[in-house]
Amino acid sequence: MEFSLPLIGQAPDLIEIERALTAADPAALLDLSGDGMLRISTVASDREVIACLHAAGIPAREDELLRLPSVCCGGCGG
Repeated sequence: MEFSLPLIGQAPDLIEIERALTAADPAALLDLSGDGMLRISTVASDREVIACLHAAGIPAREDELLRLPSVCCGGCGG
């Protein structure tokens, strides 16, 4: 599943977010887009992603997290 979260203000500590996310899903990926969106690709659920963000110090709410359709083609087997 892919998620996107708009971030306002100071840039978050991506290492802390990555640490929290990979504890729940070792294959999780994230990045920060140029327009201030935190993009996350993971098998974790909405609630798990929010819990990971909270653990990393990001006070996100579930209604702020945008679920995006997966772009996985299945070609890598993952």
